[in-house]
Amino acid sequence: MDKNAEILKNAIAGSLKIIEQDREKEIISRRFGLSGTKETLEQIGEMLSITRERVRQLEKAILIRLQISAEENKIPELTAAEKILIRNLTEMGRIAKISDLADKVYGKATTNKERTGIYFIATFSNNLTVIEENDKYNAAVGIAEYGDEKTIRGKVDEIVSIVKENKKPMTIEELDNKLNYEHPDHIKAVASISKLLASLNGIWGLAKWPSVNPKNIRDKIFVILEAKKEPMHFSEIAKGIADSKFKRKNVTIQAIHNELIKDSRFVLIGRGIYALSTWGYSKGTVSDIIKSILEKSEKPLTREEIVKQVLKTRKVKETTILLNLQNKKLFKKIDKNSYTLA
Repeated sequence: MDKNAEILKNAIAGSLKIIEQDREKEIISRRFGLSGTKETLEQIGEMLSITRERVRQLEKAILIRLQISAEENKIPELTAAEKILIRNLTEMGRIAKISDLADKVYGKATTNKERTGIYFIATFSNNLTVIEENDKYNAAVGIAEYGDEKTIRGKVDEIVSIVKENKKPMTIEELDNKLNYEHPDHIKAVASISKLLASLNGIWGLAKWPSVNPKNIRDKIFVILEAKKEPMHFSEIAKGIADSKFKRKNVTIQAIHNELIKDSRFVLIGRGIYALSTWGYSKGTVSDIIKSILEKSEKPLTREEIVKQVLKTRKVKETTILLNLQNKKLFKKIDKNSYTLA
């Protein structure tokens, strides 16, 4: 067994020894999922034939006793476990989601049992702070010196507020300019606690923003093009998604091509090459583009001028533009080299 795993296992066992009654041990073990599955107050109450409220009261009383025992150093195994957790939290920015902390401590992708074991220890440790999970916050553990649960939640809310006011994703450096933290890594650590925030490629934004939390193929395409900042062939976009850090990225090239066609944000500017409409590109055939150019012009334009302007928004061959100019229903030749609308 890994040394850290053994120390944590001993700390859990040593803590449970403090609880004398078997029923109380059962309650704590099931509430925290120390055997693998976390159970609700109702489930435990039904099993023990007591009310939900009575289970809650017993749980609270047990944790108070454990906290007092920890203060009085009656759980010798706890000291080594706290040292491991604090050392890793220091490296992670003083606070971390319980899942991230567990993975780092164990050096692998952890199970629910391993994560809840750490959460259990932190709950009554005087040197650690626990952030309970709800709709706004992920379950997390921090170093007690960094603040209590209310203080840390306030720090999280402050970052969320700044991102909302900015109205677009921000880098950690940009957030650092608006906050007073010792190190940018501390900002990243606190931001990761929020369920309202998400990050992608080093930028942070609201979880509902597709630019940092793309949930469908179209949003992922948009993120890839936005990051590239130049038109891409749909096969390149497919590769970009496959190489990305997106949660789900095993999509087919055909599916990507289909979404590019459907979404007005994407403009076909050449054979299989797409750009974002926000870059100034508009949908339409080469003839449509020529027509738009001539409509905006106060005078006839030469072939060379038309070709030059079309190539600003379309990746096509010059011959393709010249062939479209031959459409007499749309364009009228003024002299040997100039054109206007028919």
